[in-house]
Amino acid sequence: MRASEVLLLDYGAGNVRSAAKALERAGMTVRVSGDPADVPHAPALVVPGQGHFRQVMEAFDRRGFHGPVLDAAKGGTPILGICVGMQMLLTGSEEAPGTPGLNLIPGTVRRFTPVPGRKVPQMGWNSLDKVGDSPLLRGLACPAYAYFVHSYYVPLDVEVDAGAITEYSVPFWAAFSRDNIHATQFHPEKSGAVGLAILERFRRHVLEERED
Repeated sequence: MRASEVLLLDYGAGNVRSAAKALERAGMTVRVSGDPADVPHAPALVVPGQGHFRQVMEAFDRRGFHGPVLDAAKGGTPILGICVGMQMLLTGSEEAPGTPGLNLIPGTVRRFTPVPGRKVPQMGWNSLDKVGDSPLLRGLACPAYAYFVHSYYVPLDVEVDAGAITEYSVPFWAAFSRDNIHATQFHPEKSGAVGLAILERFRRHVLEERED
């Protein structure tokens, strides 16, 4: 397998087609699979997610991905979570109390509290402000702007190595990196040149540098 190859997990609860096209435009070779037996052999994993947290996690678990993805993460395989795929990396979500996430990043996903002038869900463009040296944002001129569609967010009390912060009534992690785990709350495939640049940085600074 090539260093820039990723396994895009298809478990029935993610926008796989648009994610695959975006990853390919960023220079990666994409293999889409619904078979958890492919996970241990993958150079990197991309976890998309779209919909209600409970439904997404139940679909993920039902397809048998939970254990293999945990094993891959603990073994150092790079992982990129996108949208609800980011939230799945945490311990759980207020959207579905009692439904466990992957717990690769300890913490709870929170729901936005509606305030005047801030409708929930958030839908639209928001700025990214870098914190630390995340490989996803290395060399990216900020503030940059990305496209968000979500009602839940990863709060700043979740401990990560680096990332990007944005704000929608409250500040939250728009993207983060912690060891081999990386994620974006926004949709790179809908974020134009900025989204493409972030996926290219995942390829260059995570996948290709890992091979060097």
